[in-house]
Amino acid sequence: MQHKSVPAGTTAGYIYTLIGNMNVGKTQIFSALTNKKVKSVNLPGSTVSLDSAPIRGEKGVLYDTPGNVSIFSDNEDERAVRTVLLSDAHVGQVNGIVLVADAKNLGRSLAIALQYSEFGLPMILNINMMDEAVSRGIDINATMLSEMLGIEVTTTIAPEGMGIRELAGKFSQLRPLGYRIAYSPAIEELLERIGDLLTGSRVSPRGLGLLLMHGDTEARKHIRDNYGADILVALEKLIEQYHQENPSHSRNVLTEYYNSAARSIADEVQTIEQVSKSSWLMKFGDMCTTFSTGIPIALIVLIAMYYFIGAFGATFLVDNLNSKIFEGMLFPLVKSFTDQLSSEFWRDMIMDPDFGILPTGVFLAMGLVLPVIFCFYIAFGILEDSGYLPRISILLDNIFQKLGLNGKGVIPLVMGFSCVTMALLTTRILNTEKEKIIASFLLYLCLPCAPLIAVMLIILEKMPISASIVVFGVIGSQVLIAGYLANKILPGSRSPLFLEIPPMRLPKPLPVLKMAVAKTWFFMLEALPIFIVASMGVFLFERIGGLKLLEHTLGPMIHYVMGLPEKSVQVFIKTMIRRESGATELEHLSLIYTNLQLVVNLLVMTFVAPCINSFIVLFKERGATVGLAINVAVFLYAILLGSIVNHVCLMFGVTFN
Repeated sequence: MQHKSVPAGTTAGYIYTLIGNMNVGKTQIFSALTNKKVKSVNLPGSTVSLDSAPIRGEKGVLYDTPGNVSIFSDNEDERAVRTVLLSDAHVGQVNGIVLVADAKNLGRSLAIALQYSEFGLPMILNINMMDEAVSRGIDINATMLSEMLGIEVTTTIAPEGMGIRELAGKFSQLRPLGYRIAYSPAIEELLERIGDLLTGSRVSPRGLGLLLMHGDTEARKHIRDNYGADILVALEKLIEQYHQENPSHSRNVLTEYYNSAARSIADEVQTIEQVSKSSWLMKFGDMCTTFSTGIPIALIVLIAMYYFIGAFGATFLVDNLNSKIFEGMLFPLVKSFTDQLSSEFWRDMIMDPDFGILPTGVFLAMGLVLPVIFCFYIAFGILEDSGYLPRISILLDNIFQKLGLNGKGVIPLVMGFSCVTMALLTTRILNTEKEKIIASFLLYLCLPCAPLIAVMLIILEKMPISASIVVFGVIGSQVLIAGYLANKILPGSRSPLFLEIPPMRLPKPLPVLKMAVAKTWFFMLEALPIFIVASMGVFLFERIGGLKLLEHTLGPMIHYVMGLPEKSVQVFIKTMIRRESGATELEHLSLIYTNLQLVVNLLVMTFVAPCINSFIVLFKERGATVGLAINVAVFLYAILLGSIVNHVCLMFGVTFN
């Protein structure tokens, strides 16, 4: 008997399982769909454990299962998945399957979907990694696929969080797959006779029969527990008779049915652009992964990205948007309305240039974050679409292993020199939570963004070259030291670098632009409310005297511990609101500083914390506990380092004069 669809609006107590091939992004989707209350469930008689957590919005409980390739495999991980589906004793009665597919390998994912559909459980198909498919010239018609399979089909880009809300909203619409495999007449006859004996089964008799044909122990146990030993004996006699009449039958026979049907479906719903076999592109691709030629190419690419995102995006676009659109048009327009408000408090809350909701929340997000993140997604899309991104990751993998990262870690760290806020978002491309925490910590601690670097160069230009060597030498060394220490301290392991190496090709501008627009729109939709709430919080903190209290409290410590003028407090506070604001304040106050104090201040400005935007994004991406831990560690690290540099230089008489 086929399992009924999940009734709409009754999903609160339901149990769902995430199923899919290896490396399709199940764990990322699991993290995005669930809250932080993850529990580990050990299966009796197995070394396999499953993560479970409540689904956001009280939609039930979700289990993350190991990656697998077949329902007939004897692998322990794959047996564990069948155990969960067939037995109610371990996790409870499973009410539905969320099958995660790889958009780059749709046929392979559809084959396993067809296999699990034989259990008759309600199902939804989620096609993940859509951006990687687009970069390879693959276009999938999800609507047509949904019609062919008779179930809901959604698409996601899990690291970006795109499509997750739509997927969660479909949990009440799960239903059994409507597409049915037609086996040989002998197999169909056997399955029909098995169905006559297994009436009223929660799991489809077809699925149980297919497993019994290959001696599956979990299927035998399920039938014995639910129907009795006599029924099991009768079924085994039927199957023995079938094998005697069909001696050439093997599990490969069934696998070919699924693979053939999956290929047929995939051919109908997807189109794949043929990649040019250009010899010079192939040769260039090989050069990108060879150390002697790959490193110079990587430097050129990274410098180009820096100038596109940092100079064009974070400087040209941001400056023009702010001067012409926000300061030139929107500020005066909004101010003409707010000036009519009788309450000074409300006027300031809305339009105060340093702490107001519109200037530091809406306008800052739209005028600073939006153009930079859009430029990043274009640059990242070009690297991905061309096939260069996996090659630079392979090239630098050995170096980044020492920092607890794999080769993909180069992307967020390099982007940090353009905009730390944007770089924190790119940590989504990393695989494990440990890697994301290490990358976020290094970005938050060590990376001066483009506006800060610009002011640093202006200040350092007036000093001997030794000052620049010390500043940038200390920053560079701390990336290595802090990364090495974080790798040793944090639990967990670095994920191995598994990447498909697509052929090199010239990127297609239109798909790259479309994906950049979609990702930027999704981010702004998700992040803008957070910026507004945070801006309101900072405004209220300043109004109750919180910032003045910080100045009064921290001033003496800054002076006696790090040897800096007490006015440095306002430099640091402005730095944490907006880095270029703090750097400009330091330039304004530079006459009261010695050269040594300027060097120390520049280092502490780099290490103490990025701007408020980065603070918001850090908590949004890593959560309150990790975000708070990183902020405390960075604050203490900055004070310690500033003090060490100050006292060591004084000890050896280094003044940078």
